[in-house]
Amino acid sequence: MSGGREPGVLQPGDLVVARNRKWDGRAHWVVPGRYLGEDIHGWWIFQGKGEFCARPGAAFYTASDALLLVPRTGEYVATFYDDTYPGDFRIYVDLATAHEWKTIRPGVTEFHLIDMDLDVIRSTVRGVFVDDEDEFEEHRIHMGYPGETVSAMRTECAVLLAAVSTMEAPFDVASPGSVSAEWFTKGRA
Repeated sequence: MSGGREPGVLQPGDLVVARNRKWDGRAHWVVPGRYLGEDIHGWWIFQGKGEFCARPGAAFYTASDALLLVPRTGEYVATFYDDTYPGDFRIYVDLATAHEWKTIRPGVTEFHLIDMDLDVIRSTVRGVFVDDEDEFEEHRIHMGYPGETVSAMRTECAVLLAAVSTMEAPFDVASPGSVSAEWFTKGRA
């Protein structure tokens, strides 16, 4: 069984289940997808329309395709949406730590992380902004985030905000020729 920042052996088409939890261990989102491949940015997972996603107290079937990027470095994961998404998000970056891949059996892998509340979002309506700063502050106190972790998350958030704002690859959104557009094409093939 694998474990750690890098996955074990993954093949295109393998099931990857992203399991998010909060700092205190509470379950958060569970999102399935199919592994597409890797590039200099990290590992790409296609989350197709109609997939079942859930967290305690909420569940839905996805309304459009999406891509999850698990980066090689950095304390985040990024979800990319294209123009078929009925909402206004195009990029949703979750600040996250403790990335860990776990092979369940050949063809099935889980990806675990701790969601650190802060999100960097590119919206077609609101532009680029940081969301859930109030939740981060509340959890910082109630869940006892260590000072070093708080500082690291704030620094990472600022770096990501700049990268998403300037559309630095891979955050060059799902327009023709962008990094994510190529992965959407592979996912839909």
